[in-house]
Parts: sequence; C-alpha cells; structure tokens
Amino acid sequence: MHSPYLAEPGTEHKRRAGEIARAHEAFLSGAAPDQLDVRPVVAQSWQRSQRARVDPETPPPIVLTDDELAAYREDHLLSAVLPVLRELVGRVAEADRHLMSIADAQGRLLWVDGHKTVRDTGERIHFVEGAIWDERFAGTNAPGTALALDEAVQIFATEHYSVPVHPWTCAAAPIHDPATGEIIGMIDVTGGSVVAHPHSLALVKAAARAAEAELSWRRAPENGLWLPEQRTVARLSALNRSEGVLHLDGRRVRLSPRHTEILVLLRENPEGMTGDQLADALYEDFAHPTTLRVEINRLRRAVGDLVQSRPYRLAEGLDADYADVRDALGRGEPAAAVAAYAGPLLPMSEARGVAELRDLLDARVRCAVLSTDDPAILEAWATKHGSDDLEIWERLAGSRRADLAQQALAKTQVRRLRAEYGLPPNGATFVQRPRR
Repeated sequence: MHSPYLAEPGTEHKRRAGEIARAHEAFLSGAAPDQLDVRPVVAQSWQRSQRARVDPETPPPIVLTDDELAAYREDHLLSAVLPVLRELVGRVAEADRHLMSIADAQGRLLWVDGHKTVRDTGERIHFVEGAIWDERFAGTNAPGTALALDEAVQIFATEHYSVPVHPWTCAAAPIHDPATGEIIGMIDVTGGSVVAHPHSLALVKAAARAAEAELSWRRAPENGLWLPEQRTVARLSALNRSEGVLHLDGRRVRLSPRHTEILVLLRENPEGMTGDQLADALYEDFAHPTTLRVEINRLRRAVGDLVQSRPYRLAEGLDADYADVRDALGRGEPAAAVAAYAGPLLPMSEARGVAELRDLLDARVRCAVLSTDDPAILEAWATKHGSDDLEIWERLAGSRRADLAQQALAKTQVRRLRAEYGLPPNGATFVQRPRR
C-alpha cells in the first residue's frame, strides 16, 4: 500500500510540479482542498499554513544566532548523536549536492551541512542554522510537517506552501527521546528533484532510528558515555489552548481548563497561595472553599504530588511555553519571543489571575515588536497574531529595512484597516486593535 507521506511525482517531474503549482495557485485563490489534485497530507498542511497566516512569498525568520545558537546546540540532546547523523546523512548530502539539516522540536534549524554551493542557495530562502521552519512560520515543508504530524514525510517541489521553496524537494523524520517518547527534533535531507526518490525518505527514517538507538545506548550505565545534562522537570503547554497539556515523568497529561488555570497560577506564585487567594484568582463570584478543595483533589489524581497544600504550591519547578516567551523578552530577543509565542495564554479562560497574565504577556510581546525596526519580526507578528493591528502594519510599511514585497503587503493592509476603522487614508493612528 502506498504511504500517504511519500511523494510520487512519477518520471516527469517538471510536468507534475507544474500541475501542483496550478493547484497551489488555485488554493491561494480560494479553491476548496477537495478540488485540488494534491495529496491529502499536503492539502491539510496548506490549510494549516493558511490558518497560521503564513505569507507564501516570505522566508521564515532567523531566531537563533551567534553565541546563543552555539550555547543552545551544545546543551541540546541531539548534539550527542550529531556524529551518527553526519555519518549516515551528511556524507550523502555532501556527495550528492544536497543539504542535511537537524532541527529541534520547535523546528529551529540547529545544524545545516552540505555542499557549499547548495548552502549558499539555501541562504536565500533562510534555510540556515537558527531559522525556524515550523509550519506556522514556513508553511508546508518536510521538517515542519514532519514535526506537526510526528511522521516521516516527503514534500516535493511545488507542494511547499512557500513559493521561493518550490525548486526544492525534502524528506524529514522526527527523532524521539527514547526515555520519554517525546519529539526532540528531526533530521532532514533537502535538494533538487532527485530527493523525490523513495530512498530519501527511507534514509532519514533510518537515520532517526539510529539516533534514537544511540541515545538509548549512551544512557546505559555500563557504557558511561557523555550526554548533555537533562533536567527532569514538568512542562506545561498553555499557549493558544483551551485545555493545557502537562508533560510529567514521561507522560502526556491532558488537563481540564480549570486544572490548567490552577497550575498557571501556582507557577506564578512559587511561595504558595492560600485557598482564598487562589479562589479569588480563579472564580468571578464567591466560591465555597469545598469547591476549590474538590478541584485540587481531582488535579492531584492527574499530576500526583506536583501540587502541595498548606499553602497551595508546586512541589518542584514547572517549565511552561509562555515562560519561554517571557524569558526571551527578558533577554531582549523579540525574534525568539515571537517564535515562541504560539498565541494567547488560555484564550478562553475568564479566571481573573489568568486573564491578567494573558493580557500582560500579549502587551509585552507587542511592545517589543513595535520597538524594533526588523521587518522580519514585524511581519512575523503581524501575519500570525496581528492581522488587524494597524499600528504594527504601519510600522512595517515605514521600515526602511523592509523589502519591496514586505512594504507592498504592509501598505495594502494599512489601506484596508484604515478603511475598516473609518480613518483617513493617511495620518496618525488613534485606534486600538480590537481585543481578542
């Protein structure tokens, strides 16, 4: 049975690429996915890319550079298996004038190896170390789609959502931590149409399995080989979610909205909270103390001793995706903050304490974006989180560093929003964007 994740363009690559390119153009013009002559896995990825407001003409942002990139790579678990991946895939990439890339679980490229000429060409589309190729920033592509689906996948030429990437074909496979089962990154091979061969997908799948086997072997006490130090901590995902997900002791725990709110509030108050303080931050109206105790007991059944009492507090540190955004802001790195910001913190929550955190985080990221003149950061925020944010679009339109395509897009958006807000075509902006 043919795998849905394997591209099969046939022997006439140019003809098939042209057919898909016409389908891509039709999709961008509003055609329904079921009317397109493309694989379902590609059509679904195009839909995700469109919902994320990915600009099909703009390369993804570079979010890690220089010393920060070097330090992050050194501490990453994948650094321990880099020699294995280079041996299996890197040599092939160099010999066949392809690229081998290794990314983390967020789609940030940590290593890009291969023929220098091809690497130089890749720079034009930001296929470089430190760039983020998650679907939300780069659209349909093998590294980002493999991470989104947790499947090895091949993307042929014009199946890419981004037009500048249409000359490329790529195959990628996720790499998992054998101790927890969680994705820690991916391995990819990228090049011309020859990469559309099934052997390319088989190569990266085999390389991913080899990397996982190497990690398992290195963890065996009798082998005593080096691994980057890994903290065993709980981690909460709560951005752009109605229900949080907690990664704890190798488990993936889906939380109710109320339980997610409690963990967020306790994380923000490491010294602990009394029952009255927690109830006041959670409930709009008076809540009987029994109500909170029932919720805490239910939460403990899901997370064990992570939550303590007298006062209510967390027994250990809790990592969180929204904390990653704040940390990037604290380091003065708006590009990294925008990359980590998947959306509002628990957007459906009406808990007072959570709403205050959500509004403050949103405002801090937006202010950091407004304070920069980097067109890539401005465009990334505007297209993914600020389509109705007139001030951001005007900032991008006036950026001297923006290219002609970015300026044209920004000016179009400015005209649209000024008309919607009943403002004159030119002049100062006095309208706030509508609240979510």
